[in-house]
Amino acid sequence: MESVDKLKVTAAVALVAIGVAGFYLVPANQGALRVLAVIAGLLLAAATVWFSQPGRDFVDYARDSIKEAQKVVWPTRKETWQVTGIVFAFVGVLAIFMWAVDSGLAWVFYDLILGRK
Repeated sequence: MESVDKLKVTAAVALVAIGVAGFYLVPANQGALRVLAVIAGLLLAAATVWFSQPGRDFVDYARDSIKEAQKVVWPTRKETWQVTGIVFAFVGVLAIFMWAVDSGLAWVFYDLILGRK
């Protein structure tokens, strides 16, 4: 990253910090102005980052992510219910198995080895 881009990113972080500081410096009874200070800081920071190379790289990455998300084949409602049913069935079987193992080990240790009743 070039030094100019580092300066832009640093300025963006500073603008966000100034927006947050503005939130706390404005009196509490002026809620809209407090929120406006934070939003202004975020918008100015976004505009600053937009013109840096990391900002352009991020926008390219976001566009590519949207394109890839559009390629996803989502399951139908029937497939979703079927898979959900399989998951619930597996959880039920696993719970019964773990209960059986726990009960068996408790019987072995407490009744057979220690002789407690």
